[in-house]
Amino acid sequence: MLPAIQIEQVHKYFGKLHALRGIDLTIEQGEFFALLGPNGAGKSTLINLLAGLLRPTSGKLSVLGHDVVSDYRAARKALGVVPQELVFDPFFNVREMLRFQAGYFGCGKENHPWIDEVLEGLGLADKAGTNMRALSGGMKRRALIAQALAHKPQVLVLDEPTAGVDVELRQMLWEFIKRLNREGTTIILTTHYLEEAETLCSRVGMLKQGELVALDSTRNLLERYSRKSLRLRLDPPSLPAELQPLLRSQENDVYTLALQETAALEGVLAKLRTAGVRVEDLQLVEADLEDVFVELVRQ
Repeated sequence: MLPAIQIEQVHKYFGKLHALRGIDLTIEQGEFFALLGPNGAGKSTLINLLAGLLRPTSGKLSVLGHDVVSDYRAARKALGVVPQELVFDPFFNVREMLRFQAGYFGCGKENHPWIDEVLEGLGLADKAGTNMRALSGGMKRRALIAQALAHKPQVLVLDEPTAGVDVELRQMLWEFIKRLNREGTTIILTTHYLEEAETLCSRVGMLKQGELVALDSTRNLLERYSRKSLRLRLDPPSLPAELQPLLRSQENDVYTLALQETAALEGVLAKLRTAGVRVEDLQLVEADLEDVFVELVRQ
């Protein structure tokens, strides 16, 4: 079976800026994949290359075996992209916009039932006749997701899809996207809500300064960076000097320390007792994807 996405030794320069540095990445059909990284890491550049909005300086990208440059029509038909920005045509209502979008890919009236299904699944059925300009920000975000799905692509790229979306809309969106994934649609997600990536995605790639610095299953990444955090409320609010190297953060009288293993907890408590510092509250927290992200960015 052909990969959903194949990226081979892709470099991208903007003048002297080396935005992508030899990216190699394969995403299989049916995956729910997270593409993470700090601002400026190259995520949007990579998405724009896949969508045909940019051309690589060197290397090759393909969608379901279709080269995004030489076979761009087939590649774009197989791909749906939800951009970060709220970009829409202000002259059409929601249903008209979706039908025009599907028409760009050769979809006619036979596609109308699918558009109705997308409208229903994203909670837009009662807004189908509303002009795009009259929608709230959250509704516009949902309409853009519907637009990316209008031609029923096999691969869907979601670039920060829940930015500015309230909790209720976010839950509805993820239920629909998870259903699409169960039915075989490949999902690629970029997000700064790392708990979403941890919950939804089976595999994670992390970009930093244009390089792919981590690529593994979510579980393996969490196990590899399995350092625990110890949160302490201290009285007096003072951390002994010998524990300072473990300090991850401090907020008022609450100190967060990094532990390599649970067994190190007793040593920390012993040092606090020796220093005459009383522990008023204690919480041991398992590592999550945010910890992995911070660790990789620091490295």
